[in-house]
This record gives sequence, structure tokens and C-alpha cells, in this order.
Amino acid sequence: MDNIQKNINLAKFTTFKIGGAAKFFIEVKTKEDLLSAFSWAKEKKEKVFILAGGSNVLINDKGVNGLVIKMANTEIAVHGERLVCESGIGLSRAVSLTMSNSLSGLEWATGIPQATIGGAVWGNAGAFGFSTSELVETVDVFNIKKAKFEILSRKDCEFSYRESKFKKDSNYLIWRAVLKLRPGRQAEIKKMINNNMEFRAKKQPKLPSAGSVFKNLKFDDLKLANLKLASLAEQEGVVKNNMIGAAWLIDMVGLKGKTIGGAKVSLEHANFIINTSGATAEDVVTLISYIKQQIRNRFKVQLQEEVQYFGF
Repeated sequence: MDNIQKNINLAKFTTFKIGGAAKFFIEVKTKEDLLSAFSWAKEKKEKVFILAGGSNVLINDKGVNGLVIKMANTEIAVHGERLVCESGIGLSRAVSLTMSNSLSGLEWATGIPQATIGGAVWGNAGAFGFSTSELVETVDVFNIKKAKFEILSRKDCEFSYRESKFKKDSNYLIWRAVLKLRPGRQAEIKKMINNNMEFRAKKQPKLPSAGSVFKNLKFDDLKLANLKLASLAEQEGVVKNNMIGAAWLIDMVGLKGKTIGGAKVSLEHANFIINTSGATAEDVVTLISYIKQQIRNRFKVQLQEEVQYFGF
């Protein structure tokens, strides 16, 4: 294939600005492109890696040994109360389009840099108590084993907190999603979007990061692991929607500002690791491991990464 490139640096495609090069790389815009890319990889016996917006990934310093497919399919349209969007479309574009059509439901996605619809569905992304799964009606997927496209219902997607069928079974590649929104007043939608933008501007770091590093904890799980800590969380009013922010725990052990190499726990938000200058993936992995160890030793609680490791 003429449009397959070699040795393309992947750091520039991520919000972390970290990572090595892809052995082979292609941007896919059509179903025909996708089918051809998989056919080429099968013929060349190259492993395939899928890259969405790059907002929640950490790419190996050594690069990726295989074909990296960057999802660049970006068609989007409003049909009544439904938003039909291909997986490569940015969340920011989707939010803007729904607001201009007086549709509510995606306001929470405001201000997440480089995030795409495909990535949001894959990881059941969410914020401010909302999740992508609440909006999903159907998802068009490419079944890699069968080499054909299929349509899955919301139930088929097996959503749970920051999880989906697609994270558990890499045989399914998200091509398009249909989101069911609700009518709203444009002024109110715009106000909510602006409020969320202001909140992110105040609470989140400006330096490169991958967003939240760890999943938040279910309050019921925390009670089982450490009842005393759960009681303290209630007293301090940090239990929201039956969840405890991982940032609260990280801050509790005094890790804000902890630095390894060029990677640092953000002073603005303890669940963000920032690339201060020339951080390597190894720096980030080591810092993540250190945080998990400290939380485990202090509270008997096991944090789970939300950030995805790519090419490791």
C-alpha cells in the first residue's frame, strides 16, 4: 500500500508527547482503507495497533513493532436527537455540534484534549458523574476475525465503569457510534459547557499529560478494603456518586509534586502525571508503580490504571 509510512514518531499524536516510532503507520479514513490495512498487515505478518486521539495513552519509548492504524474517519451528523459520528471525530467537535443543535448530554466532554468518540466509547469515558455509555444507542464495529462490519447494541457493548467489551476483546474495532441525546435550551447547554471549561482550567495542569492516570474507586469497594479510610472519606465529603477520587488518596500520602525523571505528579490535580520536560515512558511507568506501591502500603488499596499502555 502506497499510504503506509515507515518509522513515524508517535509522540506527536498523544497529549503526553511521549513515545517512540511506529515501524509502520497509516491514517485510515474509509472502510476500504481499513480493510486494506488489515489485509496488508496479515500478508506481511505484522501486528496491528489501533490509535485513537492519543489523549489517554502512554507509548513505549522503544516504539511500536507493527502497523499502527490511526483512526482518521471523521464524518459526523445530527439526525433529530441522534448524533451519528465516526470514531475519529474529536469530542470537542461533537460537543460543539450538539450545542448548536440544542441537544444536551455531552456537556461533560468539554475540554478533554484530542479525545475522540471512538476512544470515549472504547474506555467508557466520563466526567462530572456522567459516562459515554449513557448516550450510546448502537456501535458499528469491524470484526477483525471475520473481517466484516457489524452493529452492536448498547447491551452488547458490556459497559461498566471505565470499561467496555472493546477493552476486553481486541477483536472488535469501533468504527462509528450513534448517540441518543435529549433536547435542551441552547443557552443552558452553553452555560454548562462554559462552567465545565472553567472548572478544568482551574483544576487541571497545563503541561502535557494523559488525563486521569488511575480509575476512581467505588465507595463500596473502599469500605471492603479499608473501612476506616472509607469513613474518613465520608467525613470529608469526598464521596460523590458512590465514588472516591483517586486524587484524594494520592494527595493523602503526600505525593503531589513527586518527580521521577521528567515525570511529575501534578500540583494542581494529584491524579495527573505531567511531562515537565523530556519525560520518558519509563519515567512515567516508574512513577505510576511508585504511587500504587505507596497507596497499597499505606491503605491496603490497589489502584488501577485508566491510562493505557501502548506498544509495551
